[in-house]
Amino acid sequence: MTPAAKTILTADGICVSYGAIEVLKGVTFTVADGDCLAVIGPNGAGKTTLFKALTGEVGCKAGAIAFEGQDVTKVPAHERTNRGMGRTFQVSRVFPELTSRENVIVAIESRRRNRRDDGAPWWRWRPTVAVEEEADSLLSSLGIAGLRHIVAGSVSHGDKKRLELAATLALRPRILLLDEPTAGMAPGDRTQIVELIQSVRIERGVSIVMTEHDMDVIFNLANRVMVMNYGELIAQGTVAEVRADPVVREVYLGQEMYHAGG
Repeated sequence: MTPAAKTILTADGICVSYGAIEVLKGVTFTVADGDCLAVIGPNGAGKTTLFKALTGEVGCKAGAIAFEGQDVTKVPAHERTNRGMGRTFQVSRVFPELTSRENVIVAIESRRRNRRDDGAPWWRWRPTVAVEEEADSLLSSLGIAGLRHIVAGSVSHGDKKRLELAATLALRPRILLLDEPTAGMAPGDRTQIVELIQSVRIERGVSIVMTEHDMDVIFNLANRVMVMNYGELIAQGTVAEVRADPVVREVYLGQEMYHAGG
């Protein structure tokens, strides 16, 4: 018998409010090591707020979050990143005035210093050859090696997505939270990003939680799906189980889940 996968992330009864408005209402789920969990739901379902709660950008009114067996509910966002949480955003966050290589170097240097595996004096003012080589390797693995000397603000939308992912991977996360990783992409770019995410998951052993509009992307990546509506978790399971769920069908007015999204 194959042993059950280790649980890497647990959300237990998460509640978040903005003033008097309840945005998350007792959301509970787990992510196993190696999972790719897709979070879907209509606009206003609470998906982005869930990501913010998991990564420490907003506090929880109630509930608890555990990462790799440790309670991180009150741990600040930067410390969660140091512990192995990585996140990308629907609108890519890169340093537009830096080159692609410099963007990744910033992330590598941050990781090395925060985890105290740098070994260099604090006054060092330029990256080592090893850091530059690591940055180039990451850019190459995501298919954007040719952009290493190009200022990030001038590259295409799809390449900014790749660059943001490269910088996030430079932090060596144990889990990746991807917010609409294919948003605004042309079909060809979308296919390439799906392949990249799949390779990251398999080759680097990274667990993934993602929000996504495109159900074809969900079908190609996710092994589990959870559906949110008005801040509540209304269904979770395999893609087939969730599509067949009567509550999900009712929420989406009888439409096929191909049209479900955030």
